[in-house]
Amino acid sequence: MSHKSATAIEFNEQIIGDSPCFQEVLNQVRIVAPTDSVTLIQGETGTGKEVIARAIHEQSTRRQGPFVKLNCAAIPATLLESELFGHERGAFTGAFAQTKGRFQLADKGTLFLDEIGDLPLELQPKLLRVLQDQEFERLGSGQTVRVDVRVVAATNHDLEKLVQARQFRADLYYRLNVIPIFLPALRERAEDIPLLVLHFVQKFSRRMNKSIQVIPDEVVEVLKLHDWPGNIRELQNFIERSVVLSPGTALRPPLAELKHMTKQPSAGAARTLAEVERDHIMEVLQETNWVVGGRDGAAIRLGLPRTSLIHKMRKLGIERQARGPRGAHQNAARATSSEAAAGDSWVAGSNGSARRRVSPPDLARVAPADRRPSSGHWHESLWHQRLPFTPAVA
Repeated sequence: MSHKSATAIEFNEQIIGDSPCFQEVLNQVRIVAPTDSVTLIQGETGTGKEVIARAIHEQSTRRQGPFVKLNCAAIPATLLESELFGHERGAFTGAFAQTKGRFQLADKGTLFLDEIGDLPLELQPKLLRVLQDQEFERLGSGQTVRVDVRVVAATNHDLEKLVQARQFRADLYYRLNVIPIFLPALRERAEDIPLLVLHFVQKFSRRMNKSIQVIPDEVVEVLKLHDWPGNIRELQNFIERSVVLSPGTALRPPLAELKHMTKQPSAGAARTLAEVERDHIMEVLQETNWVVGGRDGAAIRLGLPRTSLIHKMRKLGIERQARGPRGAHQNAARATSSEAAAGDSWVAGSNGSARRRVSPPDLARVAPADRRPSSGHWHESLWHQRLPFTPAVA
């Protein structure tokens, strides 16, 4: 095996991202995975801390052992000690048999302690002892149990502030913080959003037996501008909802639901966003033959109330083009039929003349009168195929 393939990270398909900040995280994983050192993963909620913890386990020498996880915030404090360390029969009401805790279940493997910042103060000394000595006593027993476990912890809290507020033990914090890994928020790695969108679209299309083949370029640009306070989890849920609501082969997300933006755009950027929104609405209106309301109308496809769509159409100056002069229309129709056999596609120009429709890579060279976005209606990093444009009405 060559050096390059030996050092490459063979992560599972959930590890997605080419941004520099995320690649730095993966480089850290590459370095720390072969060791047995305690690792503390910190980041906002929804940034993928469990995915990184599992990647550390799968790249370690313990990958043949178990990967056991426990959310410290999801279990009542009265039961958490038993969950971590186990209990003997009769240790408390309802303890009818001896039970192994998560530490014992993770022997020779990795224990992932999520939301470690919510661990009760009274349990922190016992956890500290296990981290230092790899031994503990089950609840209701005086017999010491020894284990061989690597601990990976994660939190979305600032543990240093919790230590200052005396809500977290300083000695435990220093013992956990041997190798810190900080996960960037999704807004800090916006360049990864197209890849994540593609991954989730493919995932949910397979699950729902739907055929989503096109992700419009303007949709990706709007998603990259969103703040995503819920990070990857929020994006995943939004794409799942979008796949459910998309009636055809193109992704039609309810963009009106996105409220938070990363920054206030400049005047030039605002015009660009308005043009993007206008083109998106125009395309859906053409697909629905300019039907706004009803079950198959454009409002349903855009995820907007009918009145809201009408308001946006007025605001953006969207109206159906009037039919041109009879002679010009006939000329356009003749041009269309004469070129159809050759495989070319034609549309009627604003002055009634016929113009050849170009494929998406050529859209950048079309005159602005065609009112197509310069970037095209596809995303080159996703699917390289033509969108099903509806011929314009002359």
